[in-house]
Parts: sequence; structure tokens; C-alpha cells
Amino acid sequence: MLTAVLALPFIGLFFFRIYENQLVHQTEAELIAQSVVLAAVIRQDFESNLPTEAALGAQAPAEPASDEPFRPILPRLDLTRDGMLGRRPDAQPAPEPASAAFKAAGERLAPLLAQTQRVTLAGFRLLDPQGVVIAGREETGLSLAHVEEVATALSGRFTTTLRQRVSKNAPPPLYSLSRGTSIRIFAATPVILRGRVAGVLYASRTPSNVFRHLYEERGKVVLAGLSVAALTLLIGLAFHRTITRPVHELIARTVAIGHGDRAAMRPLRNHGTAEFAKLSQSFLDMAGSLNNRSDFIATFAAHVSHELKSPLTSIEGAAELLRDDIAGEGRAMSDEERRRFLGNIITDTHRLTAITNRLRELARAESTPTGGTTSLSPAIAALQRDVPELAIQAEGDLDGLIRISAENLRIILSHLADNALRHGATGLAIVAAVEPDRLNVTVRDNGRGVSANNRARIFDSFFTTRRDSGGTGMGLAIVRAMLNAHGGSIELLDAEAGAAFRLAFQRAAEGEVHG
Repeated sequence: MLTAVLALPFIGLFFFRIYENQLVHQTEAELIAQSVVLAAVIRQDFESNLPTEAALGAQAPAEPASDEPFRPILPRLDLTRDGMLGRRPDAQPAPEPASAAFKAAGERLAPLLAQTQRVTLAGFRLLDPQGVVIAGREETGLSLAHVEEVATALSGRFTTTLRQRVSKNAPPPLYSLSRGTSIRIFAATPVILRGRVAGVLYASRTPSNVFRHLYEERGKVVLAGLSVAALTLLIGLAFHRTITRPVHELIARTVAIGHGDRAAMRPLRNHGTAEFAKLSQSFLDMAGSLNNRSDFIATFAAHVSHELKSPLTSIEGAAELLRDDIAGEGRAMSDEERRRFLGNIITDTHRLTAITNRLRELARAESTPTGGTTSLSPAIAALQRDVPELAIQAEGDLDGLIRISAENLRIILSHLADNALRHGATGLAIVAAVEPDRLNVTVRDNGRGVSANNRARIFDSFFTTRRDSGGTGMGLAIVRAMLNAHGGSIELLDAEAGAAFRLAFQRAAEGEVHG
């Protein structure tokens, strides 16, 4: 990209060709104006000084009938369309010399042409009706009748043409980029007197060239080039600081984090731009979430293996004892001992079943769909119907919409009610309070509450104080996972009696889909 920036000024030089064509048009228009004015002056001189018996040339073409008072001659040459003729042929000896009357006219008009040339830089030749030069420097007395555009003018028609220009001096090196430096425009204007061609004004000029000015101002051009190079360098440094260096640093961090280097999960030393700072922070947040998830899975797997190991070991031991008793090895068991071991197997099997069911519920809570909206009223009504052992009371904004489906809300409240019931509660109070974008729901029971030592671990998976009675320690973990999936939260509140939890739900707009 920086190379393209550096190349733009040089590529722009080639677009000067379009401007060169405009310069050709401009030069042609100037030649037309100058030639028409001079031809009018020359005609007046001929009318005043040429004898009536002077031999004139070809009959001029009749002008087409038109009501328009003006008949402009417009520029028509085009560098890209018109073919360029070779350099103008040299003048040749005239078959017959010009008459004395035309020679005298040339001598009278030569100063006028020379003075015009000094100001306009155009070259002028005045020819008699036979194409012999009667005014025009060293070619006076020679014939140009064989030149294509002169022959056209001698027949009474105005014409312009492009011809190759051959300079006596070598052009500057920069001119090699320009086609306009190697051409010259020729205009042949017939001088009409009494309906016949009395002479031809032959004018020529090299178009102006933009590269000539650039070459003359080459010091400024070099300074401009250095300025472009300096600006490009500044742009490159800015890109390096704001884009390239942060990108490489973020790539290095990605590789390091992929290899397990947790120290790489820190903000970049240089963010470059605000957008890149957001991008890098989003990446680090994602990496942190993935690492936390990985830690959770590792810890969770350890908890699961520990929780499953105890009942499985118990079942294995009881089964081995019963097998040995059947094989007659060792002391024979009594019927009471057999029933006790079988009871242990059944109890541990029930515990394994409860653990697997809760694991399935936790997995569903971790990946639960988050669509739909509902309110507290139908969920509380269903809870009162499903758990008649608890006296459930509810107050506050129970009909406000929250972003969670009715089924998921029922699962959350069911786990809280079951947790309260298993800890000796007989009543449950639910209070809903509205905030600008959230609905806070306080759930209190009158059970045994949570001890100070257990408050920090109450939401951990598999933590339970009712292991002997079949508790799995998964209920509150499922509630927290479900709420987190819906952008909510749960926290344990201080309570003088029983347990109190505050649940936060996202409020839904009235137009959202009810589910």
C-alpha cells in the first residue's frame, strides 16, 4: 500500500496525456483565431492594392445557405483519434515565380506577420494563389503547393493537421513521457477575394506542454517528491504503530495462550486505536472465558469422579461379600446381613441415579435456550400446585415480563422450593421489586438456614450437608447456571432465620415474544 502511495505521483504523470489533448485543442483554437483575423487584414490589403487584372486562384466553394449569422470554425484535432502526418515537406522551387503585385503585397505584409509571431510564438507564411511563399523568412520565393494542407487551402477550404515535429535541440529527459512535445499543429487559411482564392495564410505552432513547466521547475518537483516520501514514511510509521505492531503482538499472544501460557492473558502494551483496543480486549475476555471454562470442566470432572467413586466402591464391596458368601468361602452370612448389604447396594444405586439425573439437569442448564419471555405469576401458581407442603406467599410486580421461558423459570423456582423443603422449611415468601432494567426477586424460607462456614461453598457443585439423606449438592449449581445463561444472577442474603436468596432477571419489553 505504501508503494502504491509512492507511485501515485508518477502514475499521475501519465494522466497528463488527457490534459495534452486539451492543450492541442487550445493551440488549434488560438491558431484559428489568429489566422482568421490575419486573413481578414490580408484580404483588405489585397482589395486596396492588388490590380483588378491580377490572376487569382481557384473558385471558392459556395457557402451553404443558412439563417445563422455566425459560422464558427471549431477545433477538431484529437491526439487519440487523428493520425499524425510526417514532418512538413521542405519547400520546393516554384514552377513560376510570384507576380510583381503579389511580391509587393508580401513585402507590405511581412512586418505584420513578424510582429504577430513575436507575440504569439506561431510561425506564419503567406502564399500567393499558386502556393509560392511571398512572406515568410528564408522560404520566400519557394513553393509549398505540394504540402497536403496547403493544397486543400488553395482549393478554398480551411484545414488543420497534426504533423511530427523535429526539433533542432534534444528535448529534456522528462519530455520522453509526453507525446505532445513531438507534434506541431498546422493551419492553412484561404484568403478569398471576389469569390476566388487570392492567397493562403499558412500558420503553425507547437502546443504548450506541461512537462516543460515541470522540467523548468525541477527543483520544486524534487522538493515535492521528497515531501511525498516523507509523508509516506509518516503514514508507514502510523500504520506500524496503530495496526501492524498491535496485530503482531496479538498474534504472539494467541500463540502463547494456545500453548497454555496464562501469563499472556494481559492487556497489550500498545493498542494503536480504540477499535483495536476493543478487539484485543474482546479476544482476551474470550480467552479468559475459555480458560475458566476449561478449569470448570477439570474441577467438575474431579468432583464427578469423587462423587461417583464412593457409591461405586460401596456397591463393589457389598457385591464381592455376597459373591464370597454364595461361593461358601469364609463365614456364612445371616439373612439380616445379606439384607443389609443388598440395602446398601440399592441405596448407593439410588444415589448414582440421583447424581446422573442432576448432572443431566446441570448440562441442560449450562446450554439452555435463552429465548422467550414470561412473568412470575404463572410460575408461582404452578409451584403452589406442585409443592403443597410449602405455604407459598408472593407479592410485588408478579406480572412484569422477564427474559426467560416459563419452563426455565419453573425449574429455577422448583429447585429453590425443593432445597427449602429438604432443610425443614414449611413456608416460602417471594417478593418481586422492579428496577430500570432488572427484576429482583427475593426468595425466603423458614428452614434451618445456612451456617457461616458453608456460605462460601453453597453454590459449588456436589457440595451438600444432606449426603446421608440423598442430597447431591447440585440444585443451587443448576439454579446459578440457568440464571447465568439468561443474563441473570443469584446471591445468598443475610437472614436472621432460614435462608434468603436474591435472584436478578432481565426485564423484557412489551413487544418481545411471550414464551
